[in-house]
Amino acid sequence: MGGFNLQELMSKAKSQYETLQKKMQETVVEASSGGGTVTAKMDGRKQLLSLRIDPEAVKSGDVEMLQDLVLAAVNEASRKVDAQMQSTLGGMLGGLGL
Repeated sequence: MGGFNLQELMSKAKSQYETLQKKMQETVVEASSGGGTVTAKMDGRKQLLSLRIDPEAVKSGDVEMLQDLVLAAVNEASRKVDAQMQSTLGGMLGGLGL
């Protein structure tokens, strides 16, 4: 019988999971807002690695605008991580024969 080998499938799934974990650690995205006024760098686990704010933005004294720019940059970085991980995961699931 050309049967379904559950053990082999589980082994592949575990390997793919470990590969995904490594990919999440290695993935780094960067997003900016306000024409580069605020730049956020995030890894594949959505941990914020750095946040850079142009000193000129602070001098303006517009705290609400700066807060909005920080939120926009962080949220865009998060979207980039999602897109990259979805692409990676889609390719990996295809490798499982699903």
